[in-house]
Amino acid sequence: MRLHVCGTRGSTPAPGPAFVRYGGHTSCLALAHDGEAPTLVVDAGTGIRNVTALLGGAPFRGTILLSHLHWDHTQGLPFFGGGDNEASEVRLLMPAQEEPVRLLERMISPPYFPIGPREFRGRWTFERIAPGDHTIEGFSVRAVEIPHKGGRMFGYRIVDDGVTIAYMSDHSPVGAGPGEGLGAFHDAALELVKGADLLLHDAQHTSAEFERLSFLGHSAIEYAVGLAELGGVGRLLLFHHDPNRSDDEIDALVRAAAGSSVVVEAAAEGATLELH
Repeated sequence: MRLHVCGTRGSTPAPGPAFVRYGGHTSCLALAHDGEAPTLVVDAGTGIRNVTALLGGAPFRGTILLSHLHWDHTQGLPFFGGGDNEASEVRLLMPAQEEPVRLLERMISPPYFPIGPREFRGRWTFERIAPGDHTIEGFSVRAVEIPHKGGRMFGYRIVDDGVTIAYMSDHSPVGAGPGEGLGAFHDAALELVKGADLLLHDAQHTSAEFERLSFLGHSAIEYAVGLAELGGVGRLLLFHHDPNRSDDEIDALVRAAAGSSVVVEAAAEGATLELH
């Protein structure tokens, strides 16, 4: 399995020289089977623009799997050239709730945007996904509901050829019920990450920031490290970086986690991981 990291920021894009190494685009991953072009895109923040180049000029034929509907996970949809193509075939899945097109039209339609999702070129379908086990583009995918403020949020456990990726881009551990400090390691989070080879986890805040900012619905970096350790994860990529956190500041946070029993790195836009 090949993982392309196409966008790593949370909340809003972060352009500028202080954000070059870890990237300024918002959340997006592209997954491909060995030797193939990407067919599964997870989240459609502004980083989905980077997926077009991975296709080598071909139209996208595959699935976009949304974790939830916040702007930083959907705002790239109308700008995805590989999908907005007369020859594309795109299946878009979102956590089951209201009718999918109606939900998307709340942000992608006049007067907020010149076109609506039904006007994307190519053949698009818009569907719901429920919690549980699914097969999507040849990948085994488990959808697990994860606490996050402001709408239904799913984490995904994706397996291909014996390799497991856990993806929890946004996570409010204190939203799962009573908990102290940085939040409880609740059952849904542990189910998602247990024994994963690679975990991409919400790391928007530091523990020093958490009490002041936890109402926004995100995790502290130290929580992500602790969850990875408890779940026996092989490698943790800190993800959903605060848009104000510079490359140098992210470097310092990774160094601070160097004593963990888990390999801790920061997700960087443009990285390609070959997972076997």
